[in-house]
Amino acid sequence: MTATAEAGLLEELRTGVGTCGEPSAARHAVNEPMIAHWCDAMGESNPCYTDSGYAAASLHEGIVAPPMMLDVWDRPGLGPATHRSSPRGRVLDLLESRGYVSIVAVNTELEIARYLRPGDRLSNVETLEDVSPLKETALGSGHFVTTRHRYTTVEGEPVGSLMFRVLKFRPAPAGDDPRHAGERPDPDPSFRPKPAVNPDNAFFWEGAARHELRLQRCDGCGRLLMPPGPRCPACGSFELGWIVSAGRGRLYSFAVPHHPQVRGFSYPLLVGLVELDEGARVVANLVGMQRHDVRIGMPLELAWLDSRPAAAGGEAGAAALAVSLPQFRAPTPVASADTLVAGELAEGDRLPLWSIPVTATLIVAGAIATRDYTEVHHDRDLAVRRGSKDIFLNINTSVGLLQRVVTDWAGPEALFRSVRVRLGAPGYPGDLLTFSGSVSRVEPSSGEVALDVKASDSLGDHLVASVELTLPTSRAPVG
Repeated sequence: MTATAEAGLLEELRTGVGTCGEPSAARHAVNEPMIAHWCDAMGESNPCYTDSGYAAASLHEGIVAPPMMLDVWDRPGLGPATHRSSPRGRVLDLLESRGYVSIVAVNTELEIARYLRPGDRLSNVETLEDVSPLKETALGSGHFVTTRHRYTTVEGEPVGSLMFRVLKFRPAPAGDDPRHAGERPDPDPSFRPKPAVNPDNAFFWEGAARHELRLQRCDGCGRLLMPPGPRCPACGSFELGWIVSAGRGRLYSFAVPHHPQVRGFSYPLLVGLVELDEGARVVANLVGMQRHDVRIGMPLELAWLDSRPAAAGGEAGAAALAVSLPQFRAPTPVASADTLVAGELAEGDRLPLWSIPVTATLIVAGAIATRDYTEVHHDRDLAVRRGSKDIFLNINTSVGLLQRVVTDWAGPEALFRSVRVRLGAPGYPGDLLTFSGSVSRVEPSSGEVALDVKASDSLGDHLVASVELTLPTSRAPVG
């Protein structure tokens, strides 16, 4: 497109900036089945959302909807398309007609006036705030489209607002970016060296193919041997068996090798010496974390890398070809049953690392639970045609997981006031999403707490967020 044509397109795109759409009422009221469905998809266990007895005794005095569901209730789902009457819909349709066929969410900012309750029926007024000039991005060339949504009940009571920004773009040509060609070796794990299997360690690799971490144990004295060997170094016995580790332990030591860099590994590379709860120590990669996240003594749990997945065609052939490698990640913390008190926190306090595997099931379940039927979140072939390597997490699922992380740490009666999110690297199936965060501000007298939270995967920062909460200022008396 020529510069003149692009200028004309931008002028046409921006004619609606500042205009509002007609109020859009949700087809259905807030309801408990949809709340439960959303919680199932996100793994959210806060009883204020699903346990009527607990919720009645809480500060909410009844079931409430997760605050990150604010912009879910008025979505049309798979019904007849209604977006064309909105200012944003007209802009997106015009861009689509000019070849900007792909779309991805990049920013969202939620302000929560009050939590929603079953029976509330929402109305949304959308304002087109901005359409950017043409931008060149890593995904391709396109325009950022920003809207503001004001949510009220149909009776007119304000309940929250949302800023939402998307990139409507023309995908960049397929192929590697020549600017980065040859900088690093191919990280595809199938390039890793195959293990040398012998009679002394065959049991270990057979277990790994079944995702069992088998530890050699001397039948004579009970000592655990790692790595496996032909004879117990403690008592000299050749009678050796094995047990299966529960896969939990703590970091004893670690190293960060930089050179030489070889195919099959992602850099920077973290290598840990993990002391398992059973007592043995195992050398393995640490995944889902950065160097600054690593601390001696931190808890870890087992994960598996299928560097050479099992082949089809029978168990014997699959076992011969499959190679799975143990690695370790931060465990998912147990959700707190008690709500933190603001005065017990200090600036700089860190949230525990929280890792979750990104699976196709998570991506699709999250999209359905948030009523987002955009094809790139469930149709792999179409996602590839639109410039992606696979389906990927939608922004509502990412924000829902963010809410779960914060709630699991802060407790079930922490009140969300606002969430501001900037998306970065996509979340693809097979990756590991790890959240980290810290307290950036705390006001003990008012209970106001601010957090900085980040989620990263193998491609970089998936999201960067600021969260504002209100926590209790004191603990309720016992009894």
